[in-house]
Amino acid sequence: MSLLNDLTGAPPGMSGRALVLRLCAIGAVLAGAAGSFAYAGGWLSPGVLTPARVIDRFEEVNGPHPGFRRNHAKGLCVEGSFAASGAGARISRAGVFAAGRVTPVEGRVALAGGQPYAADATTTVRSLALRFRLPDGEEWRTGMNDIPVFPVRTPEAFAEQLLAAKPDPATGRPEPERLRAFYAAHPESAAAAALIRARTVTAGFADGTYRSLNAFRFVAADGRATPVRFAYLPEAPSAPARGAQETGTDRNVLFDDLAAALRREPVRWRLVVTIGRAGDPTDDATRPWPADRETVDAGTLTLTGAAPEAPGNCRDINFDPLVLPDGIAPSDDPLLSARSAAYSRSFTRRAGEAKSPSAVTGTPTHGAAL
Repeated sequence: MSLLNDLTGAPPGMSGRALVLRLCAIGAVLAGAAGSFAYAGGWLSPGVLTPARVIDRFEEVNGPHPGFRRNHAKGLCVEGSFAASGAGARISRAGVFAAGRVTPVEGRVALAGGQPYAADATTTVRSLALRFRLPDGEEWRTGMNDIPVFPVRTPEAFAEQLLAAKPDPATGRPEPERLRAFYAAHPESAAAAALIRARTVTAGFADGTYRSLNAFRFVAADGRATPVRFAYLPEAPSAPARGAQETGTDRNVLFDDLAAALRREPVRWRLVVTIGRAGDPTDDATRPWPADRETVDAGTLTLTGAAPEAPGNCRDINFDPLVLPDGIAPSDDPLLSARSAAYSRSFTRRAGEAKSPSAVTGTPTHGAAL
């Protein structure tokens, strides 16, 4: 009995019945903890979508690529700064918008999809992810795409879409019947896909427009919250699109073109914030806001350097869209929390895996301390 007393922390002389009750209580705590882990892993709820199952779906569709992001697997690190215009301070108390503030930025440009060695293609969605380092220790992390809307409204629809668009091994293309069935079940995605197909595709990363797609809330100094979406509009004039599939030469043409541009001079975008009105959807990223909404030019993003992914640079950053400074808050869009959870799961998996070199290689551009 003394050994059981020692193991359970029971005082000497505790009765046998009391000791059994204490053991039961300890067992209940342990079972509860185990149940929490089981729930998080999806073991007790086979029909529920979990972050692990989302990442499993990416691996099912794209195959195993240890050490790489499960989506936007092919990328290049970038660095620069953001110079606030001061206009954004009217709607957000975040320090990044203070007049005269210049904030260091590190980030990553990438192509959507889980194939880290795929050739660059014109129609592949391009992304720009950024981490702003504010002087008080806060951070703002963003992940944006060069499409006008997001193709699905909910995390569940996203998982369904991944499977529906999985290429047939025989043809290399999605099965038409499976896609038709998905769009029939999700008419909002069919409408979004039409907008995405109709977008203007530019020559490369430097002249693309990158949108938040999800809505956020900017919170002013007086506590007033404003629904917003934001986009980075390029200062460079747009040029006709091209890609490795057309040229048949450089498989990394989009990344190499950006690195070449940065060797010549900095590349800039304006951060334009769109202010939503009552009735504008904040929980549905498949629906665009009307074009007549008020906008605020909040400042200029300047990229000055690029470098291949390597230990300690953007390769090891989780661009979680819910890492937000005071003055920026999430909206009620269900995709935000789902993205955050899935990014975390992907980061955890690849952190424990052996790393292979990126397909995007080359000498870092001048000034790229990445």
